[in-house]
Amino acid sequence: MIKLNLKYLKTVLYTSIFSCIVLTSCTSRKEYIYFQDEPLNETKLIDLVPEIKYQPDDLLTIDVAALDPDAVRPFNLPAVNYSESVISAQGTLKMQTYLIDNNGHIEFPVLGTIKIGGLTRIEATAMMKERLTEYIKDPIVNIRIANFTITVIGDVNRPGTYTIQDERVTLPEALGLAGDLTNTATRTNLFLIRETNGKKRFAKLDLTSINIVNSPLYYLAQNDVLYVEPNNAKIRSSNYNPNTGIIISAVATLATIAAILVR
Repeated sequence: MIKLNLKYLKTVLYTSIFSCIVLTSCTSRKEYIYFQDEPLNETKLIDLVPEIKYQPDDLLTIDVAALDPDAVRPFNLPAVNYSESVISAQGTLKMQTYLIDNNGHIEFPVLGTIKIGGLTRIEATAMMKERLTEYIKDPIVNIRIANFTITVIGDVNRPGTYTIQDERVTLPEALGLAGDLTNTATRTNLFLIRETNGKKRFAKLDLTSINIVNSPLYYLAQNDVLYVEPNNAKIRSSNYNPNTGIIISAVATLATIAAILVR
């Protein structure tokens, strides 16, 4: 009778431990990885180095220069950025910015409403010069995007959205801004999302190949999103519940006590 009870208790013990492991290890790869569905008809990006074209919600700085400083003054309105400090009430001057609206327009001093969305920097600069020659002799125009951003998420040390000052960033530079990949990141399967002509495009990148430097995707574009996938070891470690050991120990202790009482 006692042997039967001990055998029964042993079965209960093993069953309990197995149940604890199963119940505390329920996260699957499908639940952990982003962007798993292969996009239909959108699996390749354009095979060209991205050329910047201005689009809605871009924030531009437009600097107009000429030999006559007085002639360009109406076109270079300063914006005032008041300091958050309570002690100093003085403002610091910076260049005015122009937000492109949903129709691709900006409102520019003297010239009024200008269609700039969809143009490259060269096209926009030429158009602005042509419009300004009515008021200024030999104008010089410099246009920059003030909110050129990329987003790096996933298995990196500092995921986030980063503003790029020079409107040109490579894949390694983007990963450098994010603190590089972690030790558990997958190097062969980075996922890139890019919006081109109002459509989302997708691509997979392999950092272990030297050919990545010759890829048209080596240079990132405005608003690109880069996702770094974790490896299988990272996914498996995410399944571990820190309370599993405590639960198993408690079950084993109870089974031991029960066995002693039976004897």
